[in-house]
Amino acid sequence: MLCVRPIVTPAPPATNGRQPTPAPQIMQSTRLSLAPNCSGRTPRWLAALLTTLSLCLAAPPGPAAGVSTPSTPARRSLESRGSGQAPSEVFEVVKIVDGDTIHIQRDGKKVKLRLLSVDTEEKLSPGQQMSASKPQTVFGEETRLWTIDFLGQFRGEDGKLWLGLRFPDDQEAYDVYGRLLCHVLLPDGTDFNLLLVELGKSPYFNKYGNSRICHEEFVAAQDTARRNLVGIWNPRTNEPQTPDSPSARRPYERLLPWWQVRATAIDNFRRRSRQDPEKTIDSEDSQALAAAMKRGVEVQLFGSPDRFFDEEDGSRTVLFRATDRKNALRVSIPESARQAFEILELDDLREEFRQNYVFVRGVVTRGERGYLVSSKTPEQWELAGPNLD
Repeated sequence: MLCVRPIVTPAPPATNGRQPTPAPQIMQSTRLSLAPNCSGRTPRWLAALLTTLSLCLAAPPGPAAGVSTPSTPARRSLESRGSGQAPSEVFEVVKIVDGDTIHIQRDGKKVKLRLLSVDTEEKLSPGQQMSASKPQTVFGEETRLWTIDFLGQFRGEDGKLWLGLRFPDDQEAYDVYGRLLCHVLLPDGTDFNLLLVELGKSPYFNKYGNSRICHEEFVAAQDTARRNLVGIWNPRTNEPQTPDSPSARRPYERLLPWWQVRATAIDNFRRRSRQDPEKTIDSEDSQALAAAMKRGVEVQLFGSPDRFFDEEDGSRTVLFRATDRKNALRVSIPESARQAFEILELDDLREEFRQNYVFVRGVVTRGERGYLVSSKTPEQWELAGPNLD
């Protein structure tokens, strides 16, 4: 399925009493504002960064290497792809957190969106600790500001911004942080998620599975962006401007292969589930777990271990990752079998840069803390996909 279809003359978008989709309007540049450090003085690297970003945002088109503004590469990309089908329903944007997280107003409530298949670099947040695989970067801050400016082009005369949403298979889902997982559609139907990858603002983020909306388009977009050395793929991106400026870089050369083996495991699950949906179950699907418990037969459960607990009776509990903690899956390994399980090296399943997904066979029951499966032999476990060499 293509992400962008030929333009048709659509009916006015439904807004459930909301304003119709506004005409584009250029938004004023958004300035970076960060608090000084505890001494009351702004660090030298931060002062230099503030000056650099302010000049970039105020200057006419002519971006630094790896950095694009709404008026140049982004506009050309929109023009070259043509218009898509305008979204049938739009929602008011109330906050742009960064390149892949947006808050909207929906049915009278604020809803946090997490854009699927993209993962922009982390903005600069002094004092906040991040992992080495997802550090705060200068380009992450630039991307946040770029997103605010770019989407600001579509604000109406009243200053409001309205965007459409798209869901895989038209089914809504949330992540473990309660954010609605989706694609964001611009007023002309352009897929903003795909645009981020085309412009090198984000990699194709398939850590949680290949896109069910437009996998091939994401792959092609990333290949083109890497070939053209734009955005995150430009060697000059995140180069420090002064000796004490932030210089963190995200290790994409390690991340992309890791995400791919995880995506392969998820593809294996999707294939098995299509063949026998009652036998192969996603451990995060509480409804499927409940149905399996009622049937009382052995099933194959797919998921990734999140935490491990040593119980008072000597048994060990493996808690699987879940969006609904009250209905999370736990696999119990009795004390008598723990030594036999050492060969599986289960603790390593939580580490980065290795396969994290497994299949576990067993009968689903209900425990005090959620769904439960008893696992007495290592043969009940299987890696869901290839591991990194």
